[in-house]
Amino acid sequence: MRKLSFLLFVILSVLFQSCAFHYGALSDSASLSYPNFTIVRSNIQGSAKTLKVVGLGGLARNAIVADAKKNLLAKYPLKENQALANVSVDFKTSLLFIVQTKTCIVTADIVEFK
Repeated sequence: MRKLSFLLFVILSVLFQSCAFHYGALSDSASLSYPNFTIVRSNIQGSAKTLKVVGLGGLARNAIVADAKKNLLAKYPLKENQALANVSVDFKTSLLFIVQTKTCIVTADIVEFK
């Protein structure tokens, strides 16, 4: 009886475990080498997500980074003389048994040139 309950515990622990992986990159889309700009907004974010079950799915998005950037610009449209700066792209992949979720988060600052 004791061995059976231990075996059941191990099997359930393996079946219901989850993992998360994070990685990202940082780049500039505007040249900020001269003091001819002001920061309008800091740390704005846009995101996109895909979902796969047993490795299938996630085809609704052609380019997850482009979709996350499009989401960011929809929430924070740029005006004249404005650009994105200090752009970072981060990914989070979560696994729960047979379900995988991948989220892309684009973070940036909006600068306005004089």
